[in-house]
Amino acid sequence: MSTVESIKRDKLNTLINTSLLINSNYSDLSVLLEKIVESAMEVVEGDAASLLMLEPDGGRLRFEIAIGPKGIEAKKMVLALDGIAGWVIKYNRSAIINDVLSDPRFDPTVQKVTGYKNRNMIAVPMRIKDECIGVIEVLNKRDEKDFDADDLNVLELFATQTAIAYQNAKHYEKSREEIICLQDQLEQDRGYHTFIAKSKVMNEKLELCRNIAASDASVLILGESGVGKELIAEQLHLNSRRVNNPFIRVNCAALPEGLLESELFGHVRGAFTDAISDRKGRFELADKGTIFLDEIGDIPLTLQTKLLRVLQEMAFERVGSNKTLTVDTRIIAATNKNIEELVKQGKFRSDLYYRLNVLPIYIPPLRNRKDDIQELAHFFLKKFSKEVKKPFLGFSPDAEKLINAYSWPGNIRELENAVERACVLGKPPYIEEKDLLLKFESSSFEPEVNYSNPDLKSAVNDFKKSFIVKILNEHKWNQTAAAEKLGIQRTYLSRLIKELEIKEI
Repeated sequence: MSTVESIKRDKLNTLINTSLLINSNYSDLSVLLEKIVESAMEVVEGDAASLLMLEPDGGRLRFEIAIGPKGIEAKKMVLALDGIAGWVIKYNRSAIINDVLSDPRFDPTVQKVTGYKNRNMIAVPMRIKDECIGVIEVLNKRDEKDFDADDLNVLELFATQTAIAYQNAKHYEKSREEIICLQDQLEQDRGYHTFIAKSKVMNEKLELCRNIAASDASVLILGESGVGKELIAEQLHLNSRRVNNPFIRVNCAALPEGLLESELFGHVRGAFTDAISDRKGRFELADKGTIFLDEIGDIPLTLQTKLLRVLQEMAFERVGSNKTLTVDTRIIAATNKNIEELVKQGKFRSDLYYRLNVLPIYIPPLRNRKDDIQELAHFFLKKFSKEVKKPFLGFSPDAEKLINAYSWPGNIRELENAVERACVLGKPPYIEEKDLLLKFESSSFEPEVNYSNPDLKSAVNDFKKSFIVKILNEHKWNQTAAAEKLGIQRTYLSRLIKELEIKEI
């Protein structure tokens, strides 16, 4: 008769139910193991049971699970490889002992500490790939009975199931951690980051994104480097009907002209020396989705004509091909340059600019969004504290004062770098002022007013001129962005520039 055939029907049912349990729940390993060990104890009619796991150093055993009258006390203990459990580990063999006190392998340490009297027991190894990683013990068969061979067979089957559960749960835990890391990385790679906005102006920008997201009209995002133009592009995509389709990013300043054309439009095999196979461009990859053209002001004139055609017809050819391809893609562009000035200089096509600038969005610099600074700083602190594994609680009062007073010429990117650096250099619980490595410089504005002018009108004009020049310089002479900052129409700003004889220096 086989081992399984010798097991009573109720014991077999318990084993089957345990197997089903193992294959349905890996989310809480300790609960799962406790249920298995408890089932094993019940099926062999024991009074107490435990699962002892071999420590990573291989020299000690710890109680992973302990069930019974003195289970709580037992779980506090760590044992040397002595006694019956140690023997099972060393020899990777089971043991059935019906007179524990007379067995030379018995170590009374646990009995002395817990006060639990051990009369008889079964101990079986828990194996993974023939390597013993732990021991299941069941103590004191009820009604003063002895453990028999059937009990041993059942417990060995439970040990096999427990090993499977333990291994699967560890794989599950590891996979879950890897998935979380990959999801985080994917979120970063795809650009779907948390949008941090406490200031009124940025919440207005977010609301604007929601209002215009439904449109397929092209958007031009303006603002200094590092202000968060890319995050605005992401919000436009995330709030649009294209949200479940690709969001493709291209940095137009990162590639030379030859590579940029291939990157945007793709190429066919043999189009140039390294073109060993056909390759889709970013516009094809963004079909049904959104393409974000960052640093659009750096795109070469020779490519601007081809880009204009995409905006007009959603059509283009791969490099080296005469076959016209069409796509359904929303185009969002961004720049920190003064496109209007580039148009005047003949470096940017006016028709392309007008096609891109259907829905302009200006993002103000961080120094003009004071309410966002602390919010962003604490967001980055939480992020980098986790990465460097340091439990920072926040910023010291002096550090917060410096963060608020600093002008942040590099905007959000500079703030992020400063907080990351501080987390690496600093010591918990608080980031100190010295950890930020920021040099505070006053950015107060002193208008150049000619007080020798005889009348108020001339003095006012001098002030206007000086102030407008300052704002234009802040926005790299982008009149659209400067006008928004000044709270006036761009056409009125253009008229003031002409009337006050303002010239770019």
